[in-house]
Amino acid sequence: MVDPGKSERRLRIASLGLTLVLALPTSARPQALRVATASGKIHLNGRLDEPDWTRADSLTDFRQREPHVGEPATERTVVKALRDATALYIGVRAYDGESRRIRATQLRRDADLSSDDNVQLLIDSFRDRRSAFVFGTNPNGARWDAQLTDLDNLNGNWNGIWDVAVSRDAAGWTAEFRIPFQTLRFRHTAGLQFGFNVRRFIRRKNEQDLWRSWGRAEGLYQLLKAGDLIDIGPLHRAHAVELYPYVLSRVIEPTHDSGGARLADGFVGTKAGLDAKVAVSPTLTADLTAGTDFAQVEADEQVINLTRFPFFFPEKRQFFLESSGLFDFGTPGRTQVFYSRRVGLDSAGNPIPIVAGGRLYGRQGPWRIGVLDAQTGANHETDAVVRVQHDLLARSYVGIIGALQSMTGAAPRGTGGFDVDLPLIVHGQNLEPKFWIAGSRTPGVSDVPLAWRLSADNPNDLFDNFVSLYRIDSGFDPALGFVRRTGIWETTGHVDFMPRPHALGIRQLDFTVPIPSWDIIANERGSLGRTGDWQTAWFEWRVFGGDRDNGDHFELNYQRWLDAPTDTFDIFRGVRVAPGRYWWPRYEVQYQMSAAHPVSVAAFVNWGPFYGGRSADVELQGTWRGGGHAIVGANVTRTAARLPGGGFTALQMSTRLEYDFNPRSSLLGFVQYTNEDQRVDFNIRFHWIPVIGDDVFAVWNSGYSTNPVTPYRFPSTSSFTRQLNGAFVVKVVHRLAP
Repeated sequence: MVDPGKSERRLRIASLGLTLVLALPTSARPQALRVATASGKIHLNGRLDEPDWTRADSLTDFRQREPHVGEPATERTVVKALRDATALYIGVRAYDGESRRIRATQLRRDADLSSDDNVQLLIDSFRDRRSAFVFGTNPNGARWDAQLTDLDNLNGNWNGIWDVAVSRDAAGWTAEFRIPFQTLRFRHTAGLQFGFNVRRFIRRKNEQDLWRSWGRAEGLYQLLKAGDLIDIGPLHRAHAVELYPYVLSRVIEPTHDSGGARLADGFVGTKAGLDAKVAVSPTLTADLTAGTDFAQVEADEQVINLTRFPFFFPEKRQFFLESSGLFDFGTPGRTQVFYSRRVGLDSAGNPIPIVAGGRLYGRQGPWRIGVLDAQTGANHETDAVVRVQHDLLARSYVGIIGALQSMTGAAPRGTGGFDVDLPLIVHGQNLEPKFWIAGSRTPGVSDVPLAWRLSADNPNDLFDNFVSLYRIDSGFDPALGFVRRTGIWETTGHVDFMPRPHALGIRQLDFTVPIPSWDIIANERGSLGRTGDWQTAWFEWRVFGGDRDNGDHFELNYQRWLDAPTDTFDIFRGVRVAPGRYWWPRYEVQYQMSAAHPVSVAAFVNWGPFYGGRSADVELQGTWRGGGHAIVGANVTRTAARLPGGGFTALQMSTRLEYDFNPRSSLLGFVQYTNEDQRVDFNIRFHWIPVIGDDVFAVWNSGYSTNPVTPYRFPSTSSFTRQLNGAFVVKVVHRLAP
């Protein structure tokens, strides 16, 4: 069962900003760290042993955000900054009185560092308090980076050109970052300054320490409270053009159906292509691609969808992930004007060749600009998106978006929209009103169906409140977007009360009592105020929930569900649900162990009536982290249901194996199985980074039938001669910066 109230809450408390200028108290100039110019060569070795580091200014005043807000950090942290002609260097010395208890399990690029001690740097190179680059590492030297746009849009799929070296000793650990100025975006102005902040996380204590913005309603991504890097001196971006040519070889196996009949022949092929990054201006960048191929992308995770509505799959292709936040418009997973998986993929997720594409993004004064265009080989299709935002006040904006799809032999389809985001602070509390509206033009539809949402978010430490109202007309069909349901009114919201008891090892509790979290959808001709007009509804009372001091999370919930299908629908293979009006209660227990444990386990149990019958859902997750190189994870989800239309047991299993040789080479194995699709799929992916900017991938994908009636059922040896699909791909990418 999917909790529709949880996906919108993850990042808001840590990232919402102060924006209304009149609401800001007068304060002293933000703290600053002077960037010294190195007199000699800096060797990236993680030891900070050059004389220039000794002479550089330092910052040491770190305060706790968790667990004891505002108190001095329990361990000393020292940060220094240097520069040379081409790069910015940040040195972080993380002292630790119990250095043998420092936690470091990750090595892979872009791995989740929350399981480890780690340090993150935030650099607001435009110093506009609206966007930033984030760079992180752990005591193993694993590299993690992200782009922050707007208030809470953190794009962890961005991959910049930078490096880090680390060292460990009896007194703690040290990280030395090298960030080329070419990676950053900045204005060429006199007295250049960057917004800057640093966060240190001590895993065994579950402690967050920050230089600036350490308040409960602030955090690292609260840019208005960030400090500054000053005395940077004159800069220039050394390379106007970066080229990324690639060569790819692939062996494709013949494809078969579950009975072993051949559907398509295999082949061996080679392909080449080119990506380019062009600095159009100091603040605008163009990305160009020709002969685009995404063969190295990790496979989608299989799902068993026990609802009547389409499932939302996330984007995984790098070209569309970089700077993707600029093109966001609408509500992710519900209604989006631009959903990048509409470009270069069919409805089943199979690739459609992209002949060429381009993207322009960045800033021009108070304007943020994004333009994307892609040409695909199928029907000579052209997909284009334009997104423009204009700054208001300190962090607000108004924006527009337009999306157009055209192809040979068909009339064009288009979507346009307007949005405004007004985050502010009132009496020390975050408040964010937001509104968006969009309309679509579809051949054969005379009018312009609309979709809109009005919302107010109030995420703070003691109370986290949210309410929204949607209207989506029948016929609303964004050409390059995603819409889960049309012809509806919808309201969602929650009122969370989250006290901190400071007892029994509990850091913070979370209750949604007596007002439950809710998601109510009514027919567009009906009213949300009349239960008889409701199509679906979900209510959840969190009777007891929260987080422990060690990072473990727990919940005890009571739910009420409604679904009123007007037509019979297939819920599982061979089982149908008849039209009707179904109300049912559910009970739920969750416990998730912190990633700080060498072995972490999560358990989820949900049971009760279901569509006139009964069902029980059980999900178990387990992860073992082997201390720096090996990580093994497994997930099992099982739903057993007995309904008037029949019974079924839905089973989904996956296993993930990871071995990291060092921070630049890793081997990932992913196996997944569902009994609904009656297939098992394997994805093995080797990634090597010879030098920063270059990539070598070797990927094997293969799927096999588990249908019990087929003679080629996995794991019999005959199944390997009648695979459903199979491919082996080697891809080499080289960075050229002339």
